[in-house]
Amino acid sequence: MGLRIKELLKEKGMMHKELAEKLGVTDIALRASLKGNPTISTLEKVADALGVSVPELFAAPRNGVITCPHCGKSITIKTESE
Repeated sequence: MGLRIKELLKEKGMMHKELAEKLGVTDIALRASLKGNPTISTLEKVADALGVSVPELFAAPRNGVITCPHCGKSITIKTESE
């Protein structure tokens, strides 16, 4: 999926379990909700707990392409200068 949760936790000096506690869920429940198809609501809560925006939860696009977290299709990102 390309989520950077692990990387962001390391940057913040936080453990996965601490993030789960901040969100009021178990570590197992958080891992399950992030695996596969997390909801926008879940992503917003995780981003807020980590002090980042939702887009920052995702790996940076490579060559202007990201993968849709819902359907898995590639999405081409174009900037205004293109």
